[in-house]
Amino acid sequence: MSTRAEIKDGAQFDVLRSGIVYTEVLGWIDMGHARGSDIVELKKQFIAGERSGQPYYMVMYRQDMHFVKFNSQFGVGKFSRWEIKRGRSIEDINRIMLAMMINTAFRFEGLQSLSSFSWYTDSGFSGEDLVSDLFGFYRAIVPGRYGSHLRPVSYTAATRRWDYYGAVGSYKNRGFYPILFPDPDDPCVMHRPYTSILPHFMTWLRPWNDFTSGIVKAITDNGTSFGYTGMKR
Repeated sequence: MSTRAEIKDGAQFDVLRSGIVYTEVLGWIDMGHARGSDIVELKKQFIAGERSGQPYYMVMYRQDMHFVKFNSQFGVGKFSRWEIKRGRSIEDINRIMLAMMINTAFRFEGLQSLSSFSWYTDSGFSGEDLVSDLFGFYRAIVPGRYGSHLRPVSYTAATRRWDYYGAVGSYKNRGFYPILFPDPDDPCVMHRPYTSILPHFMTWLRPWNDFTSGIVKAITDNGTSFGYTGMKR
């Protein structure tokens, strides 16, 4: 659930690990989602599996949120657990990871949309979430400085959009594509949000879709985790 207070200056884009930034190419980006640390950890599982010497190995990808209720901390999330036949190439691994992320992220956003969590968050399918996840994926498999590609704007230009169009969470996005918000101060454009296309560096890889050959088996395709994580202090 992104808030106005989380907006950061685009000049910091390549070093931010939290907050939200507005970019001219992908719209609003949640820099927490965009870190790609979840994909880095997932890839470690693949590397360990490929080195295990076993014919098959298991990998799990998850997304979750933590909240406080009755003075206690709880966590809830979605996960995918798939069995992989050893001997996968780097391209195979990347495609499988992309499929796992897409599957889990979409189900996680659906979980957040449930009325059960309306007291805590309205961020299910928030306009920035899925596209931020996708950017984080590509950022993890091809590390680099992406500011020049995405053209993040200044803090002033970002808050101007937020104040004119409203909170990004009020714009629901069920796809892995950007919603752009034209600059309200630009007299030459129509001041209405619109969906746009992804840049080439976020489209070159196709998610894995072969679930009949025995190479990838979805053991758990729509898992839900829920647990008590401790008392709030």
